Amino acid sequence: MIKPELLSPAGDRERLEAAVMYGADAVYLGSTSLGMRAAPQNFDAEQLGSAVELCHSKGKKVYLTCNVLAHNSDLANLHGVIDSAVSAGVDAMIISDMGVLSVVKRIAPDMEIHISTQTGLVNYEAARAMYDMGAKRVVLARELSLEEIAEIRAKTPSDLEIECFVHGAMCVSFSGRCLLSNYFLGRDSNRGECAQPCRWKYAIMEEKRPGFYLPIGEDHSGTYIMNARDMCMIEHIPEMINAGITSFKIEGRAKSSYYTAVITNAYRAAIDGYLKNPTDDYKPEQWMIDETRKVSHREYCTGFFFSDPRDDAQIYYDGVYKRNWNVMAEVNRQENGRVYVTQRNRFFEGDELEIMVAGAEPLTIKVEELCNEKGEPIDVAPHPMMKCSFKCDVPVHSGALIRKIADEE
Repeated sequence: MIKPELLSPAGDRERLEAAVMYGADAVYLGSTSLGMRAAPQNFDAEQLGSAVELCHSKGKKVYLTCNVLAHNSDLANLHGVIDSAVSAGVDAMIISDMGVLSVVKRIAPDMEIHISTQTGLVNYEAARAMYDMGAKRVVLARELSLEEIAEIRAKTPSDLEIECFVHGAMCVSFSGRCLLSNYFLGRDSNRGECAQPCRWKYAIMEEKRPGFYLPIGEDHSGTYIMNARDMCMIEHIPEMINAGITSFKIEGRAKSSYYTAVITNAYRAAIDGYLKNPTDDYKPEQWMIDETRKVSHREYCTGFFFSDPRDDAQIYYDGVYKRNWNVMAEVNRQENGRVYVTQRNRFFEGDELEIMVAGAEPLTIKVEELCNEKGEPIDVAPHPMMKCSFKCDVPVHSGALIRKIADEE
């Protein structure tokens, strides 16, 4: 039986630490150039070395994204990126461009190569061709069913690893290749700068009647005709393993450290639960499924894995994320029956809060004996990043996140 790798996004150091703390087997991250996410802080050469050192000390792997569709001007930075990757000791580079692949193989012949989803691999011949070029892993396009993935697995070398996205945002265009952002804002979608205009609301306008908008459909307010749901496959771990997927990838390098922590924790617990009870009808415990609803997300679907998603993978009525939970604080330490925290959002004496626990169901606690940093009793922790403490008898670990449902504020 395959023990799948859980691969989490790390847009910066804080998100990297969240992924490691909550159970990722590996992280993928970008340098300050040539990655498909320009918005996150990413990692310069010094930060990359520190990130690899942290991950390797915990037995985790680090994969560096170098997967833009490279233009001539991008190649000037390529040698520096490769040198930084080699010096830092990253475990693999994620590549989509064949020219970039050629340069990496020439300069760093021992570097492990993962072929990015941006390459658009959808058949076993293409996967075998990448293997023959030196790829250790292929990240398949999202536009494949589990049946097609199983056939790719059966018709490719057994030591070629198969990675697939299992959770996160979907794209209206093929595996992220889109020009809407370029057209509207001059931000190149294929070089990490996508503004996600597919999430916007659209209508049509007749040329000779400026300002007279015509709805495309659905209702009088128009339609989000290109707005895709998010993917969530946490309830389908046996099917993904049986199809031959060796690495479960969580999308979201541009998302928060809270998102990284919650989704990594949920999939870690679900995968471990399956490994303890590897039956075809395995279902995660309900709390694991519920966790995926406690982050900012769109409505969920299963993408292309089981069927053509045209009937259930679009959201036609709004483009907003659902966000029902807020982070209240982060745990610094626990001693003498009290938990010491750094506040993120305002909370009060008497509030019921939830503490995330790595690998386990979250704990519900009531804020009692709330004190400021000086140990003086207070009724509310109102200031962002203020230090405070309150009574807490249940064991919690440093770095644990404390949250509250938004509707109860």
